[in-house]
Amino acid sequence: MLIIPAIDLRDGRCVRLMQGDFGRMTVYSTNPADVARRWQDLGAERIHVVDLDGSRAGIPKNMSVIRDIVRAISIPIQLGGGIRNMKTAREYLDIGVGWLILGTAALKNRDFVKEAGHFLEGRIILGLDGRDGKAAVEAWTEETGQSVVEIAKSYEGSGFSAVVYTDIGRDGMEGGVNIEATRLLAESIRMPVIASGGVSGLRDIERLKAIESSGVIGVIVGKALYSGALRLEDAIREGKRGEQG
Repeated sequence: MLIIPAIDLRDGRCVRLMQGDFGRMTVYSTNPADVARRWQDLGAERIHVVDLDGSRAGIPKNMSVIRDIVRAISIPIQLGGGIRNMKTAREYLDIGVGWLILGTAALKNRDFVKEAGHFLEGRIILGLDGRDGKAAVEAWTEETGQSVVEIAKSYEGSGFSAVVYTDIGRDGMEGGVNIEATRLLAESIRMPVIASGGVSGLRDIERLKAIESSGVIGVIVGKALYSGALRLEDAIREGKRGEQG
């Protein structure tokens, strides 16, 4: 199971939000590229990067910082935030981003998402945020009447490499991963799932590892790493437990 450290960007800085609330933000570094190097040095195989400003604006806002991160490390990044058209998608891939996460666009512009999945097959990840099983969009400021499972199923066969599922109520709170909701999604679709939101310590990695066979291939870890509640090397060791080689 992949353990994927998160780097959330706002105004060029590495920050963390509580439950997606921009009013409850902690700044952890003014040099995100250094943070990425640190996670790589500790054994990370992939980095999760979000342009929070881009998520709000609908256009890239931290592209130069993202370019610096890509240049600073040799492992791939998966990127979300402000990717709403093919031009932006191709620009990010051209600077070396590994995968693009399409979230709000998946609900607002299905034609673009289908086009991206077709022409950029294998390089697109579907990003779904939910609360009580219902999907939310626009940096979590707007909820929909559709279920996370329903939306995910509608995109099966569209060329996505995975689904990132974030539980809004738990993100940044270190209150524990929503195991049941993650398991339900993974068992309901054919696409692999990457869990996100609420990791509080090693126990959450152990619990996710227990449902790996359902189709959960990884977990994004943010605040627990920055607060020191979880050591990345311990999480990686648990994630690899039972693997051959």
